[in-house]
Amino acid sequence: MLEAPASAVLIEAFVNTVDVELGTDELTTPPELGAWLAARDLLVPDSRVDPADLDAALRLRAGLREKLGVPVGTAPDPQSLRQADEALRALPVVFVLGADEQPGGFAPSPELSSVHRALARLAIAWGELVGTGESTRLKRCAEHGCAWVFWDVSKNRSRRWCSMRVCGNRTKARRYAAKHPAPPRSKAVPADHPGR
Repeated sequence: MLEAPASAVLIEAFVNTVDVELGTDELTTPPELGAWLAARDLLVPDSRVDPADLDAALRLRAGLREKLGVPVGTAPDPQSLRQADEALRALPVVFVLGADEQPGGFAPSPELSSVHRALARLAIAWGELVGTGESTRLKRCAEHGCAWVFWDVSKNRSRRWCSMRVCGNRTKARRYAAKHPAPPRSKAVPADHPGR
């Protein structure tokens, strides 16, 4: 099985903070965003997070979800993508050579606030996936009622559902029912009907 890199695990967790099927969202308040970032070692616990930080994170999340897949026959929402790009422009990153034994690479710009540095690390994780071509393995479930993001472990990157057993079967059952409508039910015959 192809294991997801750390950058994919991080992006998958971030975009799945909203659960379409259950109608829940882990990031509805600034403190919730702060706790989520701190739990992933992106932010010092109890850091101050303000509503503008939450707004930037939600715009970034919405844009990433759009990039990761939309229902068949539809295009990504250009407004969500545009708003995510605007949020990203406020999160500049720099390339560092690395000190001593530490490898170099992209890092959040030092002048960013602590919360924006944390969000920039999400942007860097996405950039790593795009740069390696692995972003195509991170997908949004094609089952319209689910939309959960998952890591595609199939060799040819063709998996469409987060779970074939659940979401795949739901979709296939709906298609079958649409192609093979149930025959009309006969009217119930009263118990005292002479034909019984």
